[in-house]
Amino acid sequence: MSYYIFSDVSLDIDSSFAKENDIRYVPMEYVLGEDTFCCAAPESDEMMHNFYEKLRNKITTHTSQITPNNYIELFESYVKDGAEIIYLSLSSGLSNTYESALMAVQTLKEEYGEAKIEVVDSLGATGGMGLMVESAVTNRKAGMSYKENAQWLREHANNINFFFKVEDLMYLKRGGRVSAATAIMGTALNIKPILTIDKQGKLQTIDKKRGNKMALKSLVDRFDSGFDPALSKVVYISCADCREDAETLKNMVLECRPEAEVRITMLSPIIGAHTGPDMLSLIYYGGIREF
Repeated sequence: MSYYIFSDVSLDIDSSFAKENDIRYVPMEYVLGEDTFCCAAPESDEMMHNFYEKLRNKITTHTSQITPNNYIELFESYVKDGAEIIYLSLSSGLSNTYESALMAVQTLKEEYGEAKIEVVDSLGATGGMGLMVESAVTNRKAGMSYKENAQWLREHANNINFFFKVEDLMYLKRGGRVSAATAIMGTALNIKPILTIDKQGKLQTIDKKRGNKMALKSLVDRFDSGFDPALSKVVYISCADCREDAETLKNMVLECRPEAEVRITMLSPIIGAHTGPDMLSLIYYGGIREF
């Protein structure tokens, strides 16, 4: 059985796994300073280190949306060939990419009469999309059709749990996630907000911890009580150039759940532009999201 698995390049995924299984990407653009970059595939760790170093040096960054026309240009040749595609988008609660993709597929259907593309709203981002892509590959190998696979992914999207901490509250303030007063006070008091992605795929602050040690413990406590290895043993730790913290978190995860298969990845510039350097996330399959 052969069909293509696509994802936004905003995902974080083990590079060797992606290469071995022919994962394909929808490019996205980001602006750094006065320069615009097209991210066509996950960037190298070295490139991402340089990206976050520039953010630490106060160079501004932002991203731009994928338009329906971008999707049409990318998928049109596949539609002409009659190829089957699963496309996994960044959460509709965080971006308009999902709606843009649906519009593009409808246009292609009107133009060609048929477009064998299943658009799946990940209701997540970063390593959560990586987990879903890994599941899509497993399901494809097990013989699921592209439609069956897409439906499985939709049914299990809310089983992926996201918990993360941010270092620089000003990035969340700029995105409207916290108030200016909260950002200033939190920075002064070394407050680390704990955030999640809720059932609607939106960002939500659920807790605050003082200091890095307490923040990491909060992440691991939530993981230990909710991890479900029956769905997948793979756990993603996506970090914004804070490898030492990521390794510490990995050791804490393995101490309480040694069966976990932990993958550490660098956070993509598409998401990192909105969280800033030193963001750290813990992402895994578990029960239906609490929030």
